[in-house]
Amino acid sequence: MPRTDHRGGTVDPTRFRTLLGRFASGVTVITYPGPDGVRGLTVNAFASVSLRPPLVLVSVDRASRAGRALGAVPFTVNILAAGQRDLAVHFAGGRRLSEVAWRGDGGGRRLAGCLAYVDCEPWSRHDGGDHVLVLGLVTGTAIGTGAPLLFYQGGFTAIADFPTEDHDRHP
Repeated sequence: MPRTDHRGGTVDPTRFRTLLGRFASGVTVITYPGPDGVRGLTVNAFASVSLRPPLVLVSVDRASRAGRALGAVPFTVNILAAGQRDLAVHFAGGRRLSEVAWRGDGGGRRLAGCLAYVDCEPWSRHDGGDHVLVLGLVTGTAIGTGAPLLFYQGGFTAIADFPTEDHDRHP
């Protein structure tokens, strides 16, 4: 059933979700310190916000543990590689892995084998309806190579014919 938003428009939530599925996005795992060790969650709503200062944004369900914690603790955005589907499923609450491999750098929050890492300190939190928008001040990065893991139409995929070397960069 369509819902009326605060401006009077109507949007069918099922149709809107289907529409959003037509937008391919990268897949990240956000890791952060919890009371019993490092916690994480799979997120595809990640974006750059500013170069000066360097800021990124993640959108997290406000009812989740991460939705309550992020904005108060440092976090890392782990950008997943094409072969890391099982890791994405693990941190999305699906089939659990018996072991998760970690990198030694990044304050203990970097997952092994990712394409890139963005370490952040909390900058601000904003209302995003049923989600909270968390801005992080970038404090560290690492960049790898390879093809990204993508999320499209409710499933994981990869780019076909992705170059194995860094491709040409535009000035």
